[in-house]
Amino acid sequence: MQPALVSSQPRRTLPKPTDRLPLGKSGLLVSPFCLGMTFSPDTVVAAYEAGINFFFITADLHWPLYEGVRKGLAKILDGNKSRRDELVVGVVSYLDEPLFSILQFHEVINEIPGLERVDLLIAGAVSNDQSFYSRVPAIERARNARHNGACAIGATFHQRPLALVADHYGLLDISYIRFNCAHPGARTDLFPYMRPSRKGLVFNFKSAMSRITKEMFQQMRLPSHYWLPDVCDHYRFVLSRPEIDGVLCSPLTPAELEGMVGAMNRGPLSKEEEEYMIWLSSLAYVPILT
Repeated sequence: MQPALVSSQPRRTLPKPTDRLPLGKSGLLVSPFCLGMTFSPDTVVAAYEAGINFFFITADLHWPLYEGVRKGLAKILDGNKSRRDELVVGVVSYLDEPLFSILQFHEVINEIPGLERVDLLIAGAVSNDQSFYSRVPAIERARNARHNGACAIGATFHQRPLALVADHYGLLDISYIRFNCAHPGARTDLFPYMRPSRKGLVFNFKSAMSRITKEMFQQMRLPSHYWLPDVCDHYRFVLSRPEIDGVLCSPLTPAELEGMVGAMNRGPLSKEEEEYMIWLSSLAYVPILT
C-alpha cells in the first residue's frame, strides 16, 4: 500500500550558518550548512568564523581533494582544544566491505592534529539494497561501541527509495540525497512521502551540479527577459524546499562562501522561479535527469 502524501508548508526564510539543527538521536547540533570539498584551508576557517560547525571529509576515493579541509580543520584546532567540542566532523567511507571502511575513519583522525575523534560515520554512495543493508548495520555497531567517540551515523544515497526506507524506519541520523534543477525527481518520489515527525536530518549534495554556464546560456539565444541563475540561486533552489534541512556545500574561496551566506537573505525562490530553473536545465540537458 502506498503511503499517504505528506503536505509541507513552503519556507518563508532560508537557513543561516548560525542556526543549529539536532543531528538525529545523537544529541549533537549542526549548522544547516555542511562544508565539504574545498582546496583552500582559509575557506574552512572562514566557514567556522561565519558560524558553520559541520564539516564533511572523504576518507578514501577523494582523499587528495580534501587536503584543504583537513588543513583548515587543523588550523581551527591548533592551540585551542576547546574548539573541538564546537565542531561536528563527519567522515565518509565508500568501501563496501564494512571491516575495512572502519579503518578509513582512523586515517582521518591520524591526519588532523587535535581532531581526536569522528562525530559522524557516513556510508558513502549507497546505491543498492545490498550496499545499504550490509554497511549501515556495521557502522551502527561501531556507533554503539562509541568507536573513536563517534555517536552519529549517516549515508549518502544514489537511490532515493533507500533514503525513504531510512526515513520511515528512523535508521539514520542524517541522509544525504541529490536534488537540483537538473535532477528534480525527489519532488515526486521522495518529498511527498517523508514523515513529518522524522528525527533524522536530510541534507542535499550536488546542489549546483549541471548548472548552466554563461557560454551555454548565450548559445540558447533566449529573449532578454530570461535570466541566468548563479551558483547561489542553485543553493536557494534546494533550500527553498522545506523537506531539505541543509546542504553539503563546496565554496572554493572565502569570497564564494560569503556570497553564498549572503544569498540566503534573498529568501526562498518563488514557485515560478523554481519551475523556470527546472525548465532552463531541461533545455541544456536533454533528456532531463531524475
